[in-house]
Amino acid sequence: MSDLTSALDFFLQYLIVERRFAENTIEAYHSDISFFFDFLRPKKIKTISTIQPSHLQAFFIDCHRRGIKTRSNSRRLAALRTFFSFAVERGLIKADPLTHINAPKIGQTLPKTLSIAEVDALLFLPEKTSPLLLRNHAMLHLLYATGIRVSELVNLPVSSCNLGSCHVRILGKGSKERMVPFNEITREKIEDYLQRARPFILKGRPSPTLFVSNRGKAMGRARFWQIIKGWALAAGIKKKVSPHMLRHSFATHLLAGGADLRAVQMMLGHADISTTQIYTHVDASRLKSVHQRFHPRG
Repeated sequence: MSDLTSALDFFLQYLIVERRFAENTIEAYHSDISFFFDFLRPKKIKTISTIQPSHLQAFFIDCHRRGIKTRSNSRRLAALRTFFSFAVERGLIKADPLTHINAPKIGQTLPKTLSIAEVDALLFLPEKTSPLLLRNHAMLHLLYATGIRVSELVNLPVSSCNLGSCHVRILGKGSKERMVPFNEITREKIEDYLQRARPFILKGRPSPTLFVSNRGKAMGRARFWQIIKGWALAAGIKKKVSPHMLRHSFATHLLAGGADLRAVQMMLGHADISTTQIYTHVDASRLKSVHQRFHPRG
């Protein structure tokens, strides 16, 4: 069980069955650890028991030489720490080769957001509509109204969207459930989509998914990424808009308006409140910019 491929498969099964990680998280672990194993194979390293600290040091030096960003290297190191800790616990190796290797230092990158005016422009519906435009418009409204992840949006079941009480029930990372409210305008957009667009797109086919593709199935994350980029371009927004930028904007605008940090944490589905606190730094940086611009001694 100590060869590289078998050990990785064993680890991924542990993440799925025991840790109940989300599919996207498991894919990220798989990618990061496989990237390291690909580095090892030309060196004739075939089992995890023969991996030495020197191999890991050489790997990260190689990553740095190739211009891979510090944040990516830090993420790969975190994935490898989890993997080797698991390997020690399950008796696949006797000692953790990462024990004395420190994480690369990274600066805190503030999330990019849209202004309220830019959000208004993004959520504007063109006069000429179609079933697909109504679907995309409803998705954009729900994404900004709730701050849910794009993977949660595209896979949202019809049964998880309660139009009566205006909330969605989300099964997020680690299979943790949370309830996120949305506003009356978003409810109207979803109702409009359900009445005028979804039946036309489905053409009589059944689907448990709220937002469906032309195939009658859930839309892929990459496809929605393309949609939001095209929509932003049509709205005249020059920023590189992504689904996650709307999630960032949701949190930043709530906190700027006086929302409680704990409430925003719950709506975003963050396990640690320190993850949510970065949005307070975004608002603080905006205030500093205003101060420097308008204060006589700024």
